[in-house]
Amino acid sequence: MQRKLLFLSLLFIVFMEAKAQSELSVEHIMRDPAWMGTFPSRPSWSDDSQTLYFQYNRDKDPADSLYKIRISDKNTISKVDWGELRSKKRDEAAYNPSRTLRVYRHEKRLMLEDLSKQSSQMLMEWPENFSNPKFLADEQEIAFSSKSNIYIYNRAGNTVRKVTNISTESKPKDKTSEEKTPWLETENLELLGVVRERKEKDKLRTQYRDSFDKTEENAFVYYTEGKSPVNLQLSPDGNFASFTSYTSSDNKNTKVPDYVDASGYTVDLNTRSKVGTTPAKVEVGIYDLRRDTVYFINSSELPGIKDLPDYVKDYPEKTWEEKEREVAFSSLHFSPDGKQAIVNISSNDNKDRWIAAVDLKTGKLNTLDRQRDEAWIAGPGIGRSYYGGTLGWLPDSRHIYFQSEESGYSHLYLLDTKSGEKKALTSGSFEVFDPFLSKDKKSWYFTSSEVDPGERHFYKMPVMGGKMEKLTSMTGNNEVSLSPDEKKLAIIHSYSNKPAELYLQDNKSGSQAIQLTQGQSDEFKAYNWREPQLVRFPAEDGAQVPARLYLPEPGKKNGAAVVFVHGAGYLQNVHKWWSSYFREYMFHNLLADLGYTVLDIDYRGSAGYGRDWRTGIYRHMGGKDLSDQVDGVKYLIASHGVDPDRVGLYGGSYGGFITLMALFNASETFKSGAALRSVTDWAHYNHGYTSNILNTPEEDPIAYRRSSPIYFAEGLKGNLLMAHGMVDVNVHFQDVVRLSQRFIELGKDNWEMAIYPVEDHGFVEPSSWTDEYKRILKLFNETLLEE
Repeated sequence: MQRKLLFLSLLFIVFMEAKAQSELSVEHIMRDPAWMGTFPSRPSWSDDSQTLYFQYNRDKDPADSLYKIRISDKNTISKVDWGELRSKKRDEAAYNPSRTLRVYRHEKRLMLEDLSKQSSQMLMEWPENFSNPKFLADEQEIAFSSKSNIYIYNRAGNTVRKVTNISTESKPKDKTSEEKTPWLETENLELLGVVRERKEKDKLRTQYRDSFDKTEENAFVYYTEGKSPVNLQLSPDGNFASFTSYTSSDNKNTKVPDYVDASGYTVDLNTRSKVGTTPAKVEVGIYDLRRDTVYFINSSELPGIKDLPDYVKDYPEKTWEEKEREVAFSSLHFSPDGKQAIVNISSNDNKDRWIAAVDLKTGKLNTLDRQRDEAWIAGPGIGRSYYGGTLGWLPDSRHIYFQSEESGYSHLYLLDTKSGEKKALTSGSFEVFDPFLSKDKKSWYFTSSEVDPGERHFYKMPVMGGKMEKLTSMTGNNEVSLSPDEKKLAIIHSYSNKPAELYLQDNKSGSQAIQLTQGQSDEFKAYNWREPQLVRFPAEDGAQVPARLYLPEPGKKNGAAVVFVHGAGYLQNVHKWWSSYFREYMFHNLLADLGYTVLDIDYRGSAGYGRDWRTGIYRHMGGKDLSDQVDGVKYLIASHGVDPDRVGLYGGSYGGFITLMALFNASETFKSGAALRSVTDWAHYNHGYTSNILNTPEEDPIAYRRSSPIYFAEGLKGNLLMAHGMVDVNVHFQDVVRLSQRFIELGKDNWEMAIYPVEDHGFVEPSSWTDEYKRILKLFNETLLEE
């Protein structure tokens, strides 16, 4: 009887393999991606808008190079030679408001270009490195930073003056006697001529730089006590400077051993700290140049600065102290006239974002907008800490603009700093990305998902709000670079089954886009890549969950299904453009060829669907994000005839985490799973990501215990493959080592692990990708197709 059953099982497998075959193979699709062709990226324009530059690899070089297409000869693609590449280089370029002048740094030279005349000149050569050259309101003056201070170059007089007097040293004590040069140094300088000459040259450079300093004997000096001020900037009127000061925390970092270092020795890689660490302290200082004084912005008067989070109610036994929360500041944003400034402030628990006006004479704050989220502040264009996101001034020095999720979706707002009136410039169940002002400051340009969450289009809108004019029309993703004269759009466009290509279009609604590149290889074009269906299915709480569906041909259908779980959590993969998961996309085509039904879900926590979807996993990862996978399987069973006993899933990083939770807590739904580079215990992941979603393990242990797979390992019933890079400095190899020990102690024997000694979090070597996906395919074939 056993022999008969074995024979029937083998016969079934042979029958299915004969019935469902594919032109593809794991070895084929996991090769170096160069086999697919070359695809353009990072388009940019010449100053005269007549030449389009982009990254490309037509000549099969070891890496992408810069190529160009002249608008007058759209059919000719040329590689940019080394000379032209050097001539294009502009370090730290900045423009005047009308964008007729450009200033930039070339090595230690300050350069000025008149774009209307296409002329260039060197303004000065500085003895030290400098940074951040910027025009002031008086365009004859250019501010720059060097050696922790700000200087101004005056074009009319060809002079330089130092406007701040900052020392990174400690304030000196009163000297009782003149310091003497140590005897050994004196002897050394007498004996070694080259050393003496170098010291003299250093002295001359210092004297030259100091010649621009204040010369008064009792001049004001601000001593930072060893801290190096960063983000130094001068107000456009030249009256105030600002800087950021960081105080690092003494957090313990983890070590990741590299067993295959070139030295032949095991080398420890010093990597990140773990969640619960203390963030660096971020402060913003204001330097009043007219009064020679420095003061720091104080957050103590911010509304709600002492608010406790809602989750404290789950810990009635604990006494929660009412105290000012720590915050982090962005750099100041000065108004165009230099008389006002605003700052983005985020609480370290990331439940509040304030935008405040700064009284430049006192450093006091006046809150203009507060966004509170009991989960966490995030979303497109929403700033945090030193990054202010979308935030700035209109030319009238009265209105500010910013993005907010106040409505549930990230939209663009204006706020009148005089009246306090706030106006939403965009609204609806969609999101806005990367808004910027037109050259004449009369219009906005931005990208939006207004048409569909799975599409991105480029829009134009009046600066004070009004009709949104859609400029692009190709279905999919339209990544636009606007020409300097704002007459042309360079578009990187892709579709679900078509990688990116470069297009050119007039900056007019309804204009036809012209394709400029044809990058797909003949080998890639030979296969008929599927266009996944975009579907929605009902979740247990009534939500409609978006997904990509890959269906096999009816004659090849084997009744089995595979669910793919994308990584990152906050990422969108259900869309109509070429996926960053292109290897997985090709693997799903292979699975469908073999008769599998494949579902790829934008579960709760994914990007692209607004605030409520983003925060649906707050305090319980492995909650709704897991039930969405289970509901997806129910949809496949009800709508596509999938056998409920033959369903597997796989994913990497966050997808690996969900795979583990599925096999531990939904074993009745999933028979097999491949968990790749998986988080197994969130208390061991980084602070910035994890504390947003789960708070900290010290303050909210409930959230961590119900969200970490290692606590549910006893629930493993199906077949598990774990795969992990040993030099993963993001999700450490330690995660799967600890889980493996749990399995051993629990007596589990239905799991296996593949390790990759040379791989970090994102695999690089084609041999590693091939080995990993051969194991995944073998797992599914052996456990989902056998009866």
